[in-house]
Amino acid sequence: MNGLPSVTINPGAGGGEPVATVLQIVFLLTVLTLAPAILILTTSFTRITVVLGFVRNALATQQMPPNQVLIGLALFLTFFVMAPVFGAINEQALQPYLAGELDAGTALARSEAQLKGFMLKHTREKELALFASMNSDEPPARPEDVPTLALIPAFVISELKTAFQIGFVIFVPFLVIDMVVASTLMSMGMLMLPPMMISLPFKIVLFVLVDGWYLVIRSLVTGLQ
Repeated sequence: MNGLPSVTINPGAGGGEPVATVLQIVFLLTVLTLAPAILILTTSFTRITVVLGFVRNALATQQMPPNQVLIGLALFLTFFVMAPVFGAINEQALQPYLAGELDAGTALARSEAQLKGFMLKHTREKELALFASMNSDEPPARPEDVPTLALIPAFVISELKTAFQIGFVIFVPFLVIDMVVASTLMSMGMLMLPPMMISLPFKIVLFVLVDGWYLVIRSLVTGLQ
């Protein structure tokens, strides 16, 4: 009976290059896995998505527009708003790295600096000071010195607060329509008729007459530039 074939493992036989290639592939896959979270938390995607959701809820149109339409619109609006930042990252970090003029660490640092500049522009000092103080005992001397791990949650909270403020302004006129319709139906004794069924056409007509989508998108884009 023949014995099992022996297997010999020599860690140094192939040199360090294959191992480095494998590590680069693993790093790339990790970045691709985290790309959706990075896109949501470091760009204007959060504010745009929340505001568009408020618009649909204020209109009470259930699933119209569908989620796919709102997410797609929010995604392309994010690309439009972030185009200067992405262009700077491509010019100052990505292209020099692909040309071999920069190493990966320097390119990553330049890309991070561009994103931090955008986030600092739209982050309130209160939220920034909160996470900066929680991250270290001594507050940083400049906002640019705040670590990225502390800046990202401060930026997200600021974006959520701004989005909720915009959502409140959007809700007010539609709430007035609901109150007027409900009062009218009650005065007419039509208690069994759902007020939402009557107010929905008036909401849609009002939103169309004032060109609501134009006003909402213009406010979002101009507020993020």
